[in-house]
Amino acid sequence: MVKLLIADDDTELCQLLQEYLSQEGFDITLAHDGESAAKLILNDTFDLMVLDVMLPNLNGFDVLKEVRKESQIPILMLTARGDEIDRIVGLELGADDYIGKPCNPRELTARIRSILRRTETDYSRKKKKLRSIHIDDLYINPGSREALVNNEAVKLTATEFDILYLLTNQAGELVKRDDLSEKCLGRSLEAYDRSIDMHISNLRRKLGTDIKGEERIKTVRGVGYQYVTHDT
Repeated sequence: MVKLLIADDDTELCQLLQEYLSQEGFDITLAHDGESAAKLILNDTFDLMVLDVMLPNLNGFDVLKEVRKESQIPILMLTARGDEIDRIVGLELGADDYIGKPCNPRELTARIRSILRRTETDYSRKKKKLRSIHIDDLYINPGSREALVNNEAVKLTATEFDILYLLTNQAGELVKRDDLSEKCLGRSLEAYDRSIDMHISNLRRKLGTDIKGEERIKTVRGVGYQYVTHDT
């Protein structure tokens, strides 16, 4: 079932959308402030987010900026701020579509399905090239986006999974930080940008040491990272 996150502080509207979209076959999760929405979308697996602009704690544009640092998940902006400049800003920040309130639920559903069709095509194309990876006690299933260590699931964010998959797909080889940033964050690495290093640090902590009690991911100082195999 397609999982949607609806981020809107209008609880009555959220309930109406939840009822309507559930009947259309979607699995709905609700968030009523920007900070909660950003955490949910970056730490769970959703297929699309419907995002309001006027949110408490963190407004929708700021949520969009935070999410786009980490993920390319489809985002549809749904907001009463339907001015031309707001629509342009939303799209420039990385929204996939922008629709004003009040909206017809049927139109909203149609737009969600349109975005999912486009992104699913890209995903399916990529998926055909993916293979499962098994290195010692680590198993990665790219189809379900699961990582297991000693048959125990490791909870990873979408970006952490992408980085781990890229590193293990080229295990024993150096992967440059620039390549990790472009392929996993969707942007070029900027000066003093430590985003990739933070994700690597989180991966090391979550994965633990390998079967020999050593770090799984080796730092090649100033260049990049390498997933270590014992054939390396």
